[in-house]
Amino acid sequence: MSRTIESHRARNPRLLLFHGIVAGLMLVLVGGMAFQQLFRTLKYSERERLQNQRRVVVPGPRGRILDRDGNVLVDNRARFSVVLNLADLRAEFRNEFKVVKANYAKLPAAERPDGDQLARIARASVAQHYLDKINFILNRHETVRTDDLNRHVNQTLLLPYLLLDDLAPEEYARLIERLPVKSPLQVFATSHRYYPYHNAAAHALGYTSTDNDPEVEDFPGEDLMTFKMKGSTGQSGLEKTFDTELQGETGGSIYLVDPAGYKVDLPIEKRLPVQGKNLVTSLDIELQQAAEQAMEGRTGAAVALDIRTGEVLVLASKPDFDLNDFVPRLSSATFKEIQESGGWFNRAIQGQYPPGSTFKIISATAALRSGAVDPGTSRVKCPGYLMIGNRRFACDEIHGDNVDIVRAITRSCNVFFYTYGLEMGPELLAAEAHRFGFDHKTGIELPYEFSSPHVASPAWKKENMHARWTPGDTANTVIGQGDTLVNPLQVACMVASFARGETETKPTLLHDPQRPAQHTEAIGLSPSDYNIILQGLAQCYQVGTARLAKVEGLSGGAKTGTAQKGRIDLAWMVAFAPIENPQIAVAVVMEGTEPDVSYHGGTYAAPVVKAILETWKEKRDRPPAQAPVNFKVE
Repeated sequence: MSRTIESHRARNPRLLLFHGIVAGLMLVLVGGMAFQQLFRTLKYSERERLQNQRRVVVPGPRGRILDRDGNVLVDNRARFSVVLNLADLRAEFRNEFKVVKANYAKLPAAERPDGDQLARIARASVAQHYLDKINFILNRHETVRTDDLNRHVNQTLLLPYLLLDDLAPEEYARLIERLPVKSPLQVFATSHRYYPYHNAAAHALGYTSTDNDPEVEDFPGEDLMTFKMKGSTGQSGLEKTFDTELQGETGGSIYLVDPAGYKVDLPIEKRLPVQGKNLVTSLDIELQQAAEQAMEGRTGAAVALDIRTGEVLVLASKPDFDLNDFVPRLSSATFKEIQESGGWFNRAIQGQYPPGSTFKIISATAALRSGAVDPGTSRVKCPGYLMIGNRRFACDEIHGDNVDIVRAITRSCNVFFYTYGLEMGPELLAAEAHRFGFDHKTGIELPYEFSSPHVASPAWKKENMHARWTPGDTANTVIGQGDTLVNPLQVACMVASFARGETETKPTLLHDPQRPAQHTEAIGLSPSDYNIILQGLAQCYQVGTARLAKVEGLSGGAKTGTAQKGRIDLAWMVAFAPIENPQIAVAVVMEGTEPDVSYHGGTYAAPVVKAILETWKEKRDRPPAQAPVNFKVE
């Protein structure tokens, strides 16, 4: 009997194929799960982060602005407000919502508010409840502005809601004493600009405005929904020019929030804001105030420079404005008042004025350099006028015979300058004025400087007025009348340059105690010729047309001027002191505002020049401050 023997292969090819398919499917499944768990976790985590985190940005306080002696011209002052932290009121909002809903349930369905309206009513009711607590403490009668509250909830929920702004000091003290530490009501402090000297140097310092979108640098969470506290940005003056340096470093916090958008805990990341850099200006607040007090109630500009360095000691323009009126914002009534007074206009750098007889310093320099005037022999007879063609060109008075250059400067004799100006010709006058910088901006660190100063010349007149130059044009130009237009800062630079025996001065509003002396092109006069002009300026200051500006015990040189621009009379005076070692240069122009009144520099500008020089001398002669004595107790 035979037996059938069954045999099996150890490896069935079909089973192997099946196992391979199953293993492949398992790998795909496991890989997919790994991809979902490992690779897409980052994506979901990032999405969760964006949904659950919010960033609050707080601008840093602006840097302070100081004068050259360290006096604070622009500071920051705390402004206290009452705020309500809405995140602490979620339970109260829910309870009030139920109460409001129950009250409205009595109405027909068509007249009932919807859910969103009920929530708004509930929030306003709760907020008013807390505001009433403040009203009781401060004896006020304020109400919640519902639209503002709803806008805040919809747009800036993470920020505290402002209930009352700009508390008086006594109100702040009462609230600090009466409010519980953990109350949703808190006294909140923000930093605002403060100008301790109010109007002083208003145009030079400038003002700021509210910045609703302050820049954020090097703070994490730029992809998060961000809420920004309001900052400020410079709009004029040094506040504008150096806005980047004055701006503080932004700080802030990152919070976890619930689905409704309320923060749920302390910040998960926080950085404190940092105050901006301080700016030390060249201004001298004592001299600035002296100038402005002398100018009060009138229209004009005053500039004083450190002759050696070009640092601006005074930059005044009247009318002006109180810088504190811009904090936190300028009212429309005050804006209109400034507009009507002409206070927006910075006459010191924006004014376009013929320089009047102050230009005779340039004319005298040109006459001596060209040889048109010989100090030993050049003389004129002044009957009070000079006929040029068929026109009569006037002089302020009859100066008589033998008027030389010294007397012509001292007494401001126009006839002398008419005579030798015609001999020189307009091209030499224009070239000399160009050397002194009258054909370009000074480059002062302020916005909106008069951008197109110019000196009248035949070429300029042909190009700009399409007219022929006449001898009468030369006569006007040589005494600073006609079409030459400059600003007071340029005139101050001219005087400072002449006092150094040079031709240009680069002004600056920044103080550097180590700043080297400026040196530009030499004036190009022999020592004897230079001293001739100095002699005339010194006599003008002592006994001439500028004598009302003389300060006892202080030598100096000065020149007055009168000019017209349209129907406006201009009273000019320039000065520098001491004459043996010039340190300060001053230029003042006052606008005549009364009809039929003749404005002369020796009368109307002299008091301002004198006030500046007197204050400068008083500071120079002031004994140095004594160091405090340290007492040691044994």
